Amino acid sequence: MNIEENIGRAIEELGRAKRISKEELIMALETALLSAYRKNFGPAMNVHVEVTDGIRVYATKEVIENPLDPRSQMSLADAQAVDSNLKVGDTLKVEITPSQFGRIAAQTAKQVIIQKIREAERRLTAEEFEKRKYELIVGQVQRFEKGDIYLDYNGVEVLLPLKEQIPGQRFRQQDRIKAVIVEVSRSSRGPQVIVSRADREFLRRLFEKEIPEIQEALVVIKGIAREPGIRSKVAVHSVDPNIDPVGACVGLRGSRIQSIVQEIGLEKIDIVPFSEDIRSFVAAALSPARPVRMVFIAEESRIQVVVPEYQLSLAIGKEGQNVRLAAKLTQVRIDIAPVSEAGDLASSAGADPNGGV
Repeated sequence: MNIEENIGRAIEELGRAKRISKEELIMALETALLSAYRKNFGPAMNVHVEVTDGIRVYATKEVIENPLDPRSQMSLADAQAVDSNLKVGDTLKVEITPSQFGRIAAQTAKQVIIQKIREAERRLTAEEFEKRKYELIVGQVQRFEKGDIYLDYNGVEVLLPLKEQIPGQRFRQQDRIKAVIVEVSRSSRGPQVIVSRADREFLRRLFEKEIPEIQEALVVIKGIAREPGIRSKVAVHSVDPNIDPVGACVGLRGSRIQSIVQEIGLEKIDIVPFSEDIRSFVAAALSPARPVRMVFIAEESRIQVVVPEYQLSLAIGKEGQNVRLAAKLTQVRIDIAPVSEAGDLASSAGADPNGGV
């Protein structure tokens, strides 16, 4: 098979298999082949390479009466021998393909095609994973580097950074780890797929995997507030009045939620019934505390909550964790005060949806 057939077939196959446009590949080939020509046959003026039904080198020459540089000029007599209509000042494209250029062209073309295949594979990998953002995958631990974990997922290396891990969990080589795809960064070395176990979407995917009613859209997750490795609150709502959304997630004797808890370690999960009534929703989100009075200030997206004296620390939680997560889940600022200070909520403990306490 000659060089022309090889190049033509390679372009066609590459275009189909790797979704590389024919024009893109031909342009890359012509640029590389021109560089190879100049490297092997010396600098040339007005020279270009064309890849069509074969590989040919052309020089564009100006037609003049007395040419001084045969590389860029041609006499009128020689030009008219090619085309009798040519006159002084016109230009003519002349083929100057060296007889020994075939071997060099084949080698150069091979290098360009290999490079384009690699680029296409990287691009396709990036595109595939970008479409799969927040999808749950299972990778196998390959190596550790400064706290980061590199996983193998179907032959693709994915990165589980230290900041995306659940604090306190430890893994060994060859362990299989669940995580969600959160980002794909592109670089000259190829795409880097980044996964997470700390993202709230990881918890969402675990619920979707373990709870049939969520898979069937009978129960809907309305919101998740999470502090990885410590505590999470998940708001759920049932579209079927005959289904208890919290009970569906917990399962018989806690069987369903237990499998999720085992995956995320010591992280505590509060399952909260969602309500369109913000007071009911906030009251449920503050569980196990039980508010005795609530005042919602809509224009400030803020709610004042009064709890019994003995439940104040319970409502706030350790280091403000309970009220902070409740604020994130309900997306309102929550001010909490004990009954004894109910008249002065401005100085009470509270939290806003952005996590401040």
